[in-house]
Formats: sequence, C-alpha cells, structure tokens
Amino acid sequence: MADSRPTVLLVDDEPLSLETMTRILDERFDVRSALDAEQAERILTEEWVQVVVSDQRMPGTTGVELLAIVRERWPDVVRIIISGYTDAEDIIDGINRAGIYQYITKPWHPENLLLTLDNACRLYQLQRENERLALENRMSAASLERRLSQQRKQVRRNFRLDAVVRGPNSPLHAVCDQLARVAPYDIPVLLTGESGTGKELFARALHYNSLRAERPFVAENCGALPDQLLESELFGHRRGAFTGAVADRVGLFEQADGGTIFLDEIGDVSPAFQVKLLRVLQEGEIRPLGTNQSRRIDVRVVAATNRDLDQAMADGCFRPDLYYRLAGVTLQLPPLRERPMDIAPLCERLIENTAAAFGIAQPELTEAALAQLEHYPWPGNVRELANEIQRLLVLGNGRPRLGVDELSPRIRGASAGEAGMVPPNASSCAAQDEVTVTAAALSLKDRVEQLERQILCETLEQCGWNKSRAAQMLDLSRVGLNKKLERYRLKQTAG
Repeated sequence: MADSRPTVLLVDDEPLSLETMTRILDERFDVRSALDAEQAERILTEEWVQVVVSDQRMPGTTGVELLAIVRERWPDVVRIIISGYTDAEDIIDGINRAGIYQYITKPWHPENLLLTLDNACRLYQLQRENERLALENRMSAASLERRLSQQRKQVRRNFRLDAVVRGPNSPLHAVCDQLARVAPYDIPVLLTGESGTGKELFARALHYNSLRAERPFVAENCGALPDQLLESELFGHRRGAFTGAVADRVGLFEQADGGTIFLDEIGDVSPAFQVKLLRVLQEGEIRPLGTNQSRRIDVRVVAATNRDLDQAMADGCFRPDLYYRLAGVTLQLPPLRERPMDIAPLCERLIENTAAAFGIAQPELTEAALAQLEHYPWPGNVRELANEIQRLLVLGNGRPRLGVDELSPRIRGASAGEAGMVPPNASSCAAQDEVTVTAAALSLKDRVEQLERQILCETLEQCGWNKSRAAQMLDLSRVGLNKKLERYRLKQTAG
C-alpha cells in the first residue's frame, strides 16, 4: 500500500543534523534528505514533495538560494528555512527571493518543528484544494459574487465595535460609543492620539460600521511621501506627467469612490499640499497630474494625526479651513499607559495571533509578568506591546509559561510611572543602550535589527560574555560575532 503521509524534504550539509530531524519526523512524515542543493533538486524532480526544509548556511548554494529555485520551478511546494541566527538581511532576502513560509531558529524544539511542518502540510493541501475548486468553478460571476459577499461579511465581523479588545472600565468604551453614533452619518472624522494607539484600526471600524461598508476602504500615510508623489498617490497621474510616470495611475481618492479614504499623519503634510487637498474636499473633484480634466468623487474622509493641530494652527503650520473640513467629529484615542486594564486582554489576543502566525505552541504569562507589563508606561503603545509579545514567543523556546525573566530589560526595570528606566543592577549590555527606538517608528528592517541586537545581548549575558560559547550558540564564527558587536556598538562594561 502506498505511503499516504505527506513528503518532506530535508536539506542540510551536516549528516548528524539530518539524522536527528529524520528521527523526529519519520513517524508523521515521509522524509527525504539531501546534503546539498543538487541532491535536493534531483529529489524534487523525481518525487512529489509537499514541504522543503533547508538549512541556511551551506557551502555553495545557500538555503535562500535553493528555496528561490524551488519557488521558481515548484511554486506549490511550501518552503521553510532553518538558521542558527535570524540575520536581518537573511530574513528580508528570504521573503523577497524565496517566498519562505516560516523561519525556524536553532536550537529548535522538536514539538515546534512538528507543529510547523503540520501547518505547512495543511497549507499545501489547502492550496491544492483551492486550485481544484478554482478549476471547477472557473470563477463564474455568481460564485465570485458569493465569495466576495462572504469575505465582506467576515471583514465586517472582524471590525465590529464589540470586537475591539478592551478590558472592563476601559476608556475605549466611550470611544467606541462615540464611533457607533458617528459611523452611520456621512461626516468627516479626525482621529487623534499617540503613535501606535490604533488609529487605523478605528478608521476601519468606522468604515465597516457605516453605510459605505460594501464599498472600498483605502489608506495612505501622508507623512511618508514628498508632495509630488503624495499628489500622484492620492489624485493619480497621466503617463508622462513627470519623470518615471511610465503609465496612467488611478489615485486612491478615485479607488475609494463610494467608500472611505483614510489619511494618516495628516499633520505632517506641507502647507502647499494642504491647499490642494482643501480644494478636493471643497469641490468633491480630483484632477490627476498631467491632465486638465477633473473627475467627480464621492468619498468619506477619515484623517488621523499624532500632532497637536490646535498648536500647529496657532504656529501657522496647518490651515484652519482644512482643519474644519477634516474635523467634523474628533475622536481622541487614549494611550496604553492610561488603560492598564486593557493589557491582559490585549496580551491574550496578541499571544494567540502571534503563536498562530509563527506556527508555535501558545504559552501563558505568569501573573508577575502580566503585572510588570501593566506597570510599564508603553511609550510605543499597542505597537510596542505587540513587538514585545513577538519577542517573548520567539525567545521563549516553546516554554508553556513565560515570566518576568523573559521580558525585555527595559520592561523588567520599569516600575509604575517610569518610562523604561534601567535599575543599577541591570545587565551591562542592556543598560548601555536603553534609548531603543520604539517599534512604532521602525521599518520592518529596523525592527528585525532591533530584535537581532536584543538576541545578541541576551545570548552574551547568558554565556557570561564568553564570545566563543556565544558564537557557537548563535551558529556564528568568532569573526562574524565580533563584526555584529562592532555594528551594534556592544561591549561589556564593568559591574
């Protein structure tokens, strides 16, 4: 009888590592192994493989290079990388080139490895089932309409106001009540609050609880682009309107026609662009770059800012007439430090979502750890909390309960009301650079590098700053470790 177990291909240049993984996986999977990329490609050509698990550091072809080949020749195969150290460049390269499903870090835990591969095989089967259904249905108009309707219903359920995570007596109750009263009426809304307080979440909730819920919701960070690019993004352009405009582009205002457009960081736009935006809001028309023809639009505008617009108007940096066009109703979102009762339910939801995304077991927080999280002032708000939960799960090594010792040094050292101060007995590595930029202002690469620095610190402290042991644990050469220490300016200090 043919083996009905899913086939997994393991690729590693170390025979002992292959033998260990094979012994763990053999009961549940039909395991094939290869010592290099050439053997792996031969097996993929000859056999039906569902998942490829490749070590990153191999002589010749690296894991990312191999998985990029797999992505091109066998796109249905789910791709997983194993690395002794999640270097920021490796992660970005793996995502862009190889389309990896999951990173597994060394030393890996057998249960986490099995769970990740179970999820990968399930993903493979779902992809195949989806392809089969797509071929059967041929995407008829009726079936597509039903599918879109179901997706809309699911999105609306996800953004119900009673689904907003909050604790008893939370200040968010008042915000949600205000939003529920405002949502049905076609009036512009201005969301204010610190970065990371969830302004885009509430903008989406506003849209999906409004009469425009069946129409598009689009978002743009207005502080991230210079005027010409922002004008092109929002209003569109004709081919040849400026250098690099090689094709016509439909702007976000036009894409959102009938729905809602969310203008984030509206307080950062230049005075010149404020005039152009005011004209669009007053006239209900856009004029794409490179054309004299105006187009009517029907959109609801929801704007957000972490700036004090009253002060900006007093300083002459923000136009009062634009402000009154945007602030039909103003909703102030409280920072996380003002709602500690929300920490516990937020942690529960973030742990659940992060564990599912990473394919790992879902741990619990001890009461002491939760109390410490509630005392920390969270300058980066919910985004910083989400970053901390991700870090906890990544470094938790599959432990079922995570305590105070697993928290970041800045959080362990914080007492109620203190903004992440480090006590005198804090680790030298952590105390050297506690002015870490919060996750709210970081790009993906910056956040990965911040996590990389934290892993270096904790590993060195665990090894008593024995660099040889630390390099071995991180699967780095001694030279490679020293380069990273120089890059992040890490050094051991006295005491």
